[in-house]
Order: sequence, then structure tokens, then C-alpha cells
Amino acid sequence: MIVVRAIRAEDLDGLMYLATQVGDGMTTLKPDHTMLSNRIAVACASFAEQIPPEQRDYLFVMEDTDNGKIVGVSAIKSAVGLDEPFYNYRIGTLVHSSKELDVYSRMDTLYLSNDLTGCAELCSLFLHPDYRSGNNGKLLSKSRFLFIAQFPHLFSEKLIAELRGFQHPDGSSPFWDNLGRHFFKMDFSRADDLSSLGKKSFIAELMPRHPLYVAYLPQVAQDVIGQVHVDTAPARRLLEQEGLYYEGFVDIFDAGPVLQARVNELRSVRTSELLPVVDVSPTQESGEAMLVANTTIADYRIIVTEAVLQQEGLPLSAEQQQVLHCSSTVRVMPLNLQKHSSVKVSHEQ
Repeated sequence: MIVVRAIRAEDLDGLMYLATQVGDGMTTLKPDHTMLSNRIAVACASFAEQIPPEQRDYLFVMEDTDNGKIVGVSAIKSAVGLDEPFYNYRIGTLVHSSKELDVYSRMDTLYLSNDLTGCAELCSLFLHPDYRSGNNGKLLSKSRFLFIAQFPHLFSEKLIAELRGFQHPDGSSPFWDNLGRHFFKMDFSRADDLSSLGKKSFIAELMPRHPLYVAYLPQVAQDVIGQVHVDTAPARRLLEQEGLYYEGFVDIFDAGPVLQARVNELRSVRTSELLPVVDVSPTQESGEAMLVANTTIADYRIIVTEAVLQQEGLPLSAEQQQVLHCSSTVRVMPLNLQKHSSVKVSHEQ
């Protein structure tokens, strides 16, 4: 069975292996043993509620319980930019006009911005290629939303997701090669590594503070602003289904889009509900796929099940209940976005 759960200290080797498979462009998941070990320690302290909410980094792993293998990872950072700067480009507009010459033009510009400081962030999503089938990708991505729905008080008003930008098959970034490289004098992977290690002061020291005109960039760089890596396109669609949207913020290295949403407007917060658990009957029929999570922060677990809701509650097999480590109540939400759902809306916006 496939389960997404809170990470544990003994998952370090599995996480390290996944990090070696990612490649350049994912700042928050680098194959650095010390960095990953420290991050797991913070994650364990976060789930144990031993550190302040704004310092927490909730790291989840997907486990194949049949073989004990760690096959995916995802995370939620409670707040970005509080301990170290969090930079983005904000796409703005400058207007130039002359009544005398009857000229009026609007120019897109890139502003170096810290506007998203303090937002919660979805990050570090990666699924092993061997498991990119069925509902695994949706489970790994959407499990975080059910966690937020269960514990909304732990997060700030706004949620963001900084997505990996477009890269060529050889790993080069058209945006970086035509903009960042001129200021940083290093290749894309080196700048990305420095940023992942928390050495971000060089961004403020080397980047120009005045607006940059997009029209000055070569067309190949303009075309990838707000575009995602080919491997990230499915993740973007899933995030948009849950209520996140693009509003003109991009990564300063590869121009990948930053999606955002208000926490209280997320689909999971609006439509998930708490239901009692009932045992599966011998005549139980299959229903729509649903995300089912326990309600314990320290041992958070979530699976996908196909069941028909009963008047008494949600039917779960003994094996499913054991994997979830659930008590008498679970939080439930349809896996797929549908116009009509068998799960009721628990509260209004």
C-alpha cells in the first residue's frame, strides 16, 4: 500500500537517494547529507510541535509499505523569508507617453521583490519515476492540502508554491543564461547550489535594484518567463486545481512561476470534512477515489481509498486503518475535482 506520512529520522538514506535523482533547479532538495540531516531534524521537531509555528518545516515522504521504500517527498514551510531573504521578480508595468508625438507604450518590467516574505510555501515535491502512475502523484501533492485543512491555525494567511522554471534537456536555463549570468558570473547550477545552502546575500549584493525591462532580453528568455520545467507541468495543474494561481511573481534564477492562494480559499479547506470510521462490510462497493488522513499532527498519515460513503461514516478496511494509525475519525476529501461530490462542504468561505 502507498502512504504519505510525516518524515522520521531513519528516513535520511531514502531522502538522500531521492535528492540524487532530482537534478538542478530544485533549491530545497539538494543531495547534501548535512543539509538533509538538519532539515529532517527540523521537520521532526515541527511535527512534535517543539519549535514555534513560523519556524516549522513539515516534510512528508511517500512510502511503499510493501517494501518499505521511500519513493516520494513533499513539504510545507510555515513561513519564508523570516530568517533569510526570500527574493522573487515581480512583473510590473511602466508606461511611457508623449502627447506631442502621440506615442503611448506599456513596458513589462522585472522588479526584485521581497513581497512574499512570511507566506507559507509548498515545496520539495518529487516522485520517483518508477512510481509516476495511478494516483501517486496526486496523493503526494494533495496530501499537503489536507494537512493544512486539518491544522489551518499553524499557517499564515497566504500560501505560495515556487515552481521549477523551464530548462533545456542539457540543464541550461535560457532565462539565467541571458540575464542572471551577466550579474553573477557563474553557471546556473552553481548559483542554485549557493541559494539552497542559504547563502543568499550574494543576490542582494549583485542584482540591480532598478527595474529591468523585459523587452531588453532576447526573445528566447522572454518566452520562458512564467513557464515551468517539463517535469513540473503536472504538478502545476494539480496546484491550480486546489486553488492556487499565477499573479506575476517569478523565480529570479529560471523565471519559474510562483503560484499563490489564500489559505481559507483552498479547496481542501472549503470542502474536506471530518467523518467517523466504520468497518468495511462484505458487500462493500467501490466508489470515487478519496484522500483520507488521520487527525494527528505528530504521526500524520494519508492514503487514497475508493469507497462509498455510508450514513454512519467512511468504510475503511482493517489494513487501511492500521496503515493510517487512525482513531475513530478521519479527514476526507475527493481526490479529483468534480462538480458534484459525495463529500459535503463543511463550511463557507
